[in-house]
Amino acid sequence: MNERLTELEVRVAFQDQTIQDLNEVVTRQQREIDRLVRELETVKSLLAGLAPSMVIPQEDEKPPPHY
Repeated sequence: MNERLTELEVRVAFQDQTIQDLNEVVTRQQREIDRLVRELETVKSLLAGLAPSMVIPQEDEKPPPHY
């Protein structure tokens, strides 16, 4: 009985360490995702500023020449 209890305590200790390690990985990955999202937004806004839109507003659209 005592051996089983000791084995369970060891398993719980290893599981606690595994959970802590996984939590650190998830936290690090979330920080990386947040950073990448910010960078993507920056790139999108830079691209929007560099290239004029290929779509013009409807009121600026000229009628085709055959009208």
